[in-house]
Amino acid sequence: MTAPYDTNSPDLVSWVESANASETPFPIQNLPYGRFRRDASDPWSIGVAIGDQVLDVHGAGLFHSSDMVHWLTLGRGQRQAQREAISMALQHGGEDRARVAQWLVPMSMVELGLPCDVRNYSDFFIGIHHAYNTGRLYRPDTPLLPNYRWVPIGYHGRASSIQVSGRDFVRPKGQVKPAGEEAPSMRSSDRLDFELEMGIVIGRGNAQGDAIPIDEAEDHIAGLTLLNDWSARDLQAWEAQPLGPFLAKSFATTLSPWIVTLEALAPFRKPFIRSPDEPQPLPYLEAQTSRELGAIDATLEVWLQTPQMRAQGQSGECIVRTGLAQAAYWTVAQLVTHHTINGCNLMPGDLLGTGTLSGDGLGQAACLLEITQGGRQPLRLSNGEERLFLHDDDTVTLRGYCERPGHRRIGFGDCTATVRKAKPSRP
Repeated sequence: MTAPYDTNSPDLVSWVESANASETPFPIQNLPYGRFRRDASDPWSIGVAIGDQVLDVHGAGLFHSSDMVHWLTLGRGQRQAQREAISMALQHGGEDRARVAQWLVPMSMVELGLPCDVRNYSDFFIGIHHAYNTGRLYRPDTPLLPNYRWVPIGYHGRASSIQVSGRDFVRPKGQVKPAGEEAPSMRSSDRLDFELEMGIVIGRGNAQGDAIPIDEAEDHIAGLTLLNDWSARDLQAWEAQPLGPFLAKSFATTLSPWIVTLEALAPFRKPFIRSPDEPQPLPYLEAQTSRELGAIDATLEVWLQTPQMRAQGQSGECIVRTGLAQAAYWTVAQLVTHHTINGCNLMPGDLLGTGTLSGDGLGQAACLLEITQGGRQPLRLSNGEERLFLHDDDTVTLRGYCERPGHRRIGFGDCTATVRKAKPSRP
């Protein structure tokens, strides 16, 4: 009997030479999905990243549709079968090389879009170190509220302002009431912040009224992507009582153009273990598979490039390095199950944000609010510049990758945007 084809095998080599380079985020073991077009007048096509190329999987005859929704609605077994077909077509010595090669296009020659149409967006708060550190700024005696360790906290955000990596945005405006002022005023935010998160892209949805059981939750997840949920902290401080953020969050959320599938992430799973002195999840959030392989071991980084760095030809500086597994208090499966336990229906392409993924060590605070202790202690950069919050024309780039001895390193692609000066107010 022939052994099952292993798409994660470190021995796989592609005839696409750039996919074999050690520094590429997109070796043949990754094969993330996204959307691309060659011209602004063209419709979006489904693409798979391989090295520095994009493969048009529909044109190459490796998928029956160019509509991403059709891929999202595949069952997990169907997605794995398609992954195997693409991997075989791209591996060194593959019989389909001549036919497939004509459907490759350099990534630098195409426009990358959002990996799918996002109709609904929910943002969670699963980074326990972030929750503790920010809670301590406002409630020193009770940093974590009583419900935090029992229920995945989340809220519904704005989907229309989610934008793909590489698209800039203007500094937001809103009501601000600094300490000591008697009344609020309308002004541009001067406490603009980034938030390092992961995005969970929903594949198959569920019918309204039908909750997704915890042991089936990952069948409904297409994959993960990088997410920056920009935040205007001064707007947030004034408006977020009692209902939560509104204008402080809805102006922009940046998403990586690639969905890294759970199949690609399989070698980087690890046990999800709660300390014995922590409350254990309620039964509807508990599963043996979650305990054994619920965590995903991904390294996450934030890079900052200031205008001065850009003028001097510097690509930027890494100011945060943390990890998904160490930061997350809940698994991706638990988020899906909790989101639907009340009968809420998820849809293909819905996006769930993890919330800010800070670690508990030096250099692992994943937003400026934490790094600067609420704007009191400036971040000092290696070129001597300082930041309390983001300045105009600052560029923030999120990066992420998974690595493990004996396996090829895979990446998520860059998630980047530049802050532009606020538009002048009309007289």
